[in-house]
Amino acid sequence: MKAARSRAAATRKDSKEAKQPAEDKIVGKRKAASRADKSDQKRSKNVTSAKKDPNKPKRPATAFFVFLEEFRTIYKQEHPKVKAVSAVGKAGGEKWKSMSNAEKAPYEAKAAKRKLEYEKLMAAYNKKQETTDDEEEADSESSKSQANDKDDEASEEDEEDEDDD
Repeated sequence: MKAARSRAAATRKDSKEAKQPAEDKIVGKRKAASRADKSDQKRSKNVTSAKKDPNKPKRPATAFFVFLEEFRTIYKQEHPKVKAVSAVGKAGGEKWKSMSNAEKAPYEAKAAKRKLEYEKLMAAYNKKQETTDDEEEADSESSKSQANDKDDEASEEDEEDEDDD
């Protein structure tokens, strides 16, 4: 009985391998190596991100973070010995969860006001970016045309020199 089972298992395994192309078969340690290569590729993609513009406006704080700004000062006065930032964050989170919507309303209003200011700043920033991009394109086109004109003048002078000879 055992022999029959092992032969059947062996034939099933062979049939699965036979279905895969030879290039896709991975054996032993090579399997781990190929996985490591794939993870390295993912990491390298994340490393080459676009550079951030220091002039771009920062995103506004949410209602919770507006609340946390005020809560930190109160918490530090009540607990002067606690130095851990995580303790302040945890206590602030618990307090925020226990607050009613009416208590959260002033913080949400402040956050909405900050968001409106941010949107205005972003609109101005985007307009400025568009104008600088247009100027850069115009500059690059004019510099190309100036360089081409100089090349044309130089080639015309060379032709005239050859004609004189």
